[in-house]
Amino acid sequence: MPSVKRTPEVTMDKHAIYRHQGLGGTSGIGHKCALVLVDFVNGFVDADQLGGPHIAAAADRTVPLLAYFRAQGLPVVHTRVVFASDGADVNIFALRVPPLQKLTEQAHASQIVTPLTPEPGEWVIRKQSASAFFETGLAGWLLQRSVDTAVITGCTTSGCVRASVVDAMQHNLRTLVVSDCVGDRALEPHVANLFDMQQKYADVMTRDEFITQHQAITACT
Repeated sequence: MPSVKRTPEVTMDKHAIYRHQGLGGTSGIGHKCALVLVDFVNGFVDADQLGGPHIAAAADRTVPLLAYFRAQGLPVVHTRVVFASDGADVNIFALRVPPLQKLTEQAHASQIVTPLTPEPGEWVIRKQSASAFFETGLAGWLLQRSVDTAVITGCTTSGCVRASVVDAMQHNLRTLVVSDCVGDRALEPHVANLFDMQQKYADVMTRDEFITQHQAITACT
């Protein structure tokens, strides 16, 4: 039986390996953006529950970005994880992560953090999985509003943000992750997932980089 042909081992740093294979491209900012704030709720900014200070800092950094989207009149979507208080709708996700079961409709932990309180006209999605798109109708809602670019913020970078990013791309949306407006429980998964998403699924840039680029695009239209 012939052996598998092996590529000669070459010493490269991670960036060179991805470039060599043609990854790390860009999809850019399209004609109309929507801001998707993933699970910026009290329980995820509290290190004693499901979050930590890294996430709290990301939420604070998102406040001016949310104000920018509102000033531009662009669509805004917030997500919350919400399970029934009697446990009737507990799924595998909640079995694997039991504290999620405490995120019920009225629970303080499930409420969106005060500085990012939704305004009228902003959709608040109640979800029970990692992705903001899974069984929520979000893709259709964005399509109805002629959105071609999903700008993702929230938490956690390695969990619900990543799942939402992958689904956004799979719904054929240009997808952008605002690197300083997403957070995780630890720095290592945050950094690793930002790198991986940039290589495959989304453009990754800071809040100020996005606003500068978006302003330049809108000034030309």
